[in-house]
Amino acid sequence: MRTLRAAVAAGAAVLLATAAANTAPSPPPEPQPSISDDAVDKAVAGLDRTVQDMMRRTGVPGVSVAVVHDDKVVHLTGFGLRRTGDTAKVGPDTVFQIASLSKPVSSTVVAGALTGPDEWDRHTALPGFSLKDPWVTEHVSTADLFSHRSGLPDHAGDLLEDLGYDQSYILDHLRLEPLTPFRASYAYTNFGFTAAAEAIARAKGTGWQKLSADTLFKPAGMTHTSTEFSAYVNAPDHASTHVKNPDGTWSPRYVRDPDAQAPAGGVSSTARDMSRWLRLQLADGTLDGKRIIPAATLARTHVPEIVSQPPTSPTGRAGFYGLGWNVSYDDSGRLRLSHSGAFELGTNANVTMLPLEKLGIVVLTNGAPVGLADAVALDFFDVAQHGKATTDWLPLLASVYAKEVDNARSPTDYAHPPASAKPAKDSAAYTGTYDNPYYGKATVTADDKGALTLALGPKPMLFPLTHYDGDTFSFETTGEMAVGRTGVTFADGTLRVEYLDANHLGTFTEQ
Repeated sequence: MRTLRAAVAAGAAVLLATAAANTAPSPPPEPQPSISDDAVDKAVAGLDRTVQDMMRRTGVPGVSVAVVHDDKVVHLTGFGLRRTGDTAKVGPDTVFQIASLSKPVSSTVVAGALTGPDEWDRHTALPGFSLKDPWVTEHVSTADLFSHRSGLPDHAGDLLEDLGYDQSYILDHLRLEPLTPFRASYAYTNFGFTAAAEAIARAKGTGWQKLSADTLFKPAGMTHTSTEFSAYVNAPDHASTHVKNPDGTWSPRYVRDPDAQAPAGGVSSTARDMSRWLRLQLADGTLDGKRIIPAATLARTHVPEIVSQPPTSPTGRAGFYGLGWNVSYDDSGRLRLSHSGAFELGTNANVTMLPLEKLGIVVLTNGAPVGLADAVALDFFDVAQHGKATTDWLPLLASVYAKEVDNARSPTDYAHPPASAKPAKDSAAYTGTYDNPYYGKATVTADDKGALTLALGPKPMLFPLTHYDGDTFSFETTGEMAVGRTGVTFADGTLRVEYLDANHLGTFTEQ
């Protein structure tokens, strides 16, 4: 009887499923191209004016732009100065640092080095590389690290780079970082990405720059593109990096050497070279009739791997991260690929593509991120799709970047000690050598007047300490990850550096 009832139930389930399938609405049709040549022409015609207007509004010194449509470079130009105070102009062949726009370039390199799309999911690791969980170490794949779903915390290792540690030290010490759930959490991690790329190069018996050159740069004719800082800084026609001064002017005050994270942020290139890469991306890995990158391994980079931006409302749409790409879908169901690159020390870039429309734009700038690169790209696609900009993107993007900087700052205003501040102890109570398994040695010294200096990093870097309250001092942070003033608190033979302690790794023990 039970067998008969099970058979009847199974049959009923099949009938119900069949009926539901017959009455359910048909799936929506596949999206079709909808941007005409005339619409692209209109967007291109207004592009120079848009760039110049945003440069005027922000003061960013130099910009270079390339637009690709239907496998043709339909716009390629430069604006402004390579360096403030000089007269040299930005052109299509001016070399810019592209920061994290390196990631989709690097994923193209790896796509060319692999034999098939499933190879992205294989476990390939640098000798000795490990994470905190041994099981994750044994299973983490190239795809996991390229899509930021390994469980490493946000920007893991970047503070070590800021303190002057090299790639080898940083990758070795990622094993101390706490992990969130593997393949179930997204956190943007330059050095996880770097570890995977370097592992691929090592497996091929070469270095990352040579693999990049042999796999992509040379075959694609990207003659002014490199992953090495020396190539950028020694290029005669290169754009210096600039930061904004308090009075609103821009100065080339800093130099950013990203060699430690070359695959994730170390590429330098030109608008002309990037236009060739855009053509290759939009033509499924071919360029000028020649196959450069296998179509299947490249296509895998464009597929969502993890939710990076959950929807913010019931009607909202999620954002995803692929393999070196931000992946999203618009109201028409069209795939949109994009990525930004930003160094707080002086550069900002954006690439945005609609593969179905065979349309893409790359915007390179020599100023710290104030939203210009992203706003130009969004404005361009607005005009191409709607005939006009749907909003003023520049202040919106500027506020996003400014909010990121503000959120990283300490909630404590160390520049203004409380009126009831307790005095510090004698300087001898704080001086000495302290150790930390992640950040290495910290040394506190005092001059003949008792003023304290904190030394951090391998070189080391020196930070004068200013008293705040009791056993708490502060110093002004520097580098790409600078967050303004941060606290240093002494207690029971330890010192804790506030901005180094986001993942509870910032306490040093006196030796």
